Amino acid sequence: MRTLPPLALAAALAGTLLLTACDDDGAGTDDVKNADRPTTSACAIGDMGVQVGAGAAPAAGDTGNVTVTLTNQGARCALKGFPAVDLVAADSTASVPADKAAQAAKAESLTLAKDGTASFTITYVRGEASGPRSLPVRKVSFGLPGATATHDVKWSYGPVALKGDAGEPDASVSAFQAAGD
Repeated sequence: MRTLPPLALAAALAGTLLLTACDDDGAGTDDVKNADRPTTSACAIGDMGVQVGAGAAPAAGDTGNVTVTLTNQGARCALKGFPAVDLVAADSTASVPADKAAQAAKAESLTLAKDGTASFTITYVRGEASGPRSLPVRKVSFGLPGATATHDVKWSYGPVALKGDAGEPDASVSAFQAAGD
């Protein structure tokens, strides 16, 4: 049987120990070892720059899109799910449901670094001016998941059609999508 010189044996042992001490970056099941790693907190609307662009519906019955782009001006944060969007009229407020196709596909979570951007789109059907099946929207109010604060934007895209017996807005909101480069 062949034996290794003591120096070679020590080097081999040190190499083995070094390799077994490497971090698996959380791939293991040891939650205790990963417990002190920083997590990304939910984005706050107060840390966001807001820009609104619209492809307004020109006439009653037409479909329009209002895209809201958010730019993170704070620390790294996460957007998970859908924004909460309300259409506000003089005497009522109507919540805009999440787009059914996007819900079925499960909205992805986005992590935004400082100056990172994300957007969401409100799609709506324009209603008739002063029509009984229309909501005369004056502003849109939206909030981010995991936060209670909201941001209001003036709505200048005409009334929104109502559908169903409960008078729900004929509108939907998309999930957050990465924007920019």
